[in-house]
Amino acid sequence: MKRSILSLAVLTMATGMLAQCPISYYPKEGAKDIHVDTRLVVTFDSEVRPGNRGFITVIDKATKKVVDKIDMSIPAGPMVGQPKHPDATYTPVPYVYRVEHITNRNTRPGTPSGAAKEDKGRYQKTIIGGFSDAFHFYPVICHGNRATVYLHNNMLEYGHEYEVRIGKGVIEGWDGKKGWTFSTRSAAPSKDKKRIVVAADGTGDFSTLQGAMDWVPDSLPSEESRKTIFVKNGDYEELVYFRNKRFVTIEGESMDGVVVHYPNNEVFNPHPIDIKTNEQKGTFPSRRAAVAADNCADMIFRNITFRTDCKGQAEGLLLNGERNFAQNVHIIGDGDALQVNGSAYWLNCIIDGGGDTVLGRGPSFFNHCTLSSYGAFMWIRNTKENHGNIFYDCTFKALGKYAVIARLPDNKGKNYPDAECVLLNCTLDGVPAEGFGPIAESASTAKLYEFNSFDKEGKSIDVSNRERHVRQLDAIRDAELIGRYADAKWVLGW
Repeated sequence: MKRSILSLAVLTMATGMLAQCPISYYPKEGAKDIHVDTRLVVTFDSEVRPGNRGFITVIDKATKKVVDKIDMSIPAGPMVGQPKHPDATYTPVPYVYRVEHITNRNTRPGTPSGAAKEDKGRYQKTIIGGFSDAFHFYPVICHGNRATVYLHNNMLEYGHEYEVRIGKGVIEGWDGKKGWTFSTRSAAPSKDKKRIVVAADGTGDFSTLQGAMDWVPDSLPSEESRKTIFVKNGDYEELVYFRNKRFVTIEGESMDGVVVHYPNNEVFNPHPIDIKTNEQKGTFPSRRAAVAADNCADMIFRNITFRTDCKGQAEGLLLNGERNFAQNVHIIGDGDALQVNGSAYWLNCIIDGGGDTVLGRGPSFFNHCTLSSYGAFMWIRNTKENHGNIFYDCTFKALGKYAVIARLPDNKGKNYPDAECVLLNCTLDGVPAEGFGPIAESASTAKLYEFNSFDKEGKSIDVSNRERHVRQLDAIRDAELIGRYADAKWVLGW
């Protein structure tokens, strides 16, 4: 008998089919007052991995209707970059941000919202934040012995009881689960509330930042109508995208304690193959950031970390809009860690990236911020319509030998002759002697100004070998210009 049991165990291990044993579920079976944005979590007695077959099914107990179904045989998203389209262009008409309540319940994921063609790829797709073109996503993410199931966004409703069925193959080595039931809260928070709480453990008004932002009405009219989303300390692994928000504060309990992150990049969620993104106003929205605030104004971000878990073109935060403010925010990305298109003020922020760490059209005013980068810190792309990136009392930590402050090479026959980068009283730690570059002749008119840079020991930087297009400002001769650039109101226009 012992020999038979041993033989079975050896055979099971050899075939990679060791049976997994769940030890807890969230929500608990029969739980009540569960948030409609909840994740489903199964904790096992050993390490687990997502499977590639079987179904995740959610049934409304009252109506017996299937309200959500995920086929695990469908890949989450592309793992290699898409081929270049020789005729790709910017959207021929400006992208229109319509105020519509578009969700997975009323719209097919992948429905085109602009001039781009529909993505016909066979991947997992979910509508987030009203973006009907949809995002690729991971239905199951495993860390150690914990498996988290991500339903399609906005499929659960208030005041309903649901049954979850997880089929064999969804989690490797697990036969699945039937009859897992829970009930959602009776009603959403009152729209009159000024402050709501997000808590990953389910003790707040929502479990996710995305759920809270979906609750916030579009285009609030004034400062008096401002909503505050307070996020408790916790790990928030979620792909966040919202648009058309105004006068909203997103405030974490602590910068290091609140981490919103997701494995997203340009490969996993690429721009439409026939449409370019980001370069110009009115272009098709990008989907590659871990967190994206799109067409948003008068936002405040405070005491929080936004991070991408991928390499490549992968922003921790992509911010499009005007008059936005960030304080004590840590942004972690790779190429293009922070992309900013529209006016923004950054105070005491930390920005970590792999290269072109700050990208976008600006204008941005950085005050007492710390930036680290393995490659160039930025690729400025503002036009003459507005200022570029201004850094006041900031610290630049070079992590690689190519970590120059900014570069302006020819970009496929195009450049940014009105680009602007100004450093005032900044600390440069390990930045190469040339400081900037390469700067192509097509960008020779760019405003690359530097004043009173010093090293981490507080000693003045030797600028004798600076790239020839960089202008060193003089404390007396350029006093008026230095004063202007030190004035955030002058830079940002507000």
